[in-house]
Amino acid sequence: MNLIEETKVPAASLPVSELRTRLRMGSGFSDDGLQDGLLESYLRAALATIEGRIGKTLLTRRYRFVLDRWRGGMSQALPTAPVTAIVSMKVGGLAVSTDRYWLVEDMHRPRIVGRNGLPVLGEGAAAEIVFEAGFGDWTAVPADLQHAVLLLASEYYEVRHEAGLRPSALPVQVAVLIERWRTVRLLGGAPCG
Repeated sequence: MNLIEETKVPAASLPVSELRTRLRMGSGFSDDGLQDGLLESYLRAALATIEGRIGKTLLTRRYRFVLDRWRGGMSQALPTAPVTAIVSMKVGGLAVSTDRYWLVEDMHRPRIVGRNGLPVLGEGAAAEIVFEAGFGDWTAVPADLQHAVLLLASEYYEVRHEAGLRPSALPVQVAVLIERWRTVRLLGGAPCG
């Protein structure tokens, strides 16, 4: 299995000004935007960390999911949530008609379900599913996750000169904020029963 991020989060979509305000950086000076690149990099790192911990995509983007076998005969779980649309599905390089499958939207474990089972993956064939995932833009991200991203990005900024001196665990405040969003993974995504 391979998950490829096809679109990146544009810099304009990141809450750089909110992070600058949270850090109480001065404004009205000639060098106001001097650290915006650094703040953007810490926001991207915080987003990636939190998305990895909770198995969710916060800001909407497109993914390509490639696999060489289905996890179940009738459905295939997708590796991130919330999935808002299936853009396309190919098996062995051939497009699969949208009337042969549908998306089951689920906040923790979205999946594709085949009408009469998923298409057969022949020897050496791969399935490729292109989909859109994410809550939307920054304003659509739940408030507790927004707060967690800003807290973690602030932490990264504040300790930028102390590399290796801080514990590698998430700050407790961030861990508490994201706990309810974590996906409990049992059986490695294999079908139950």
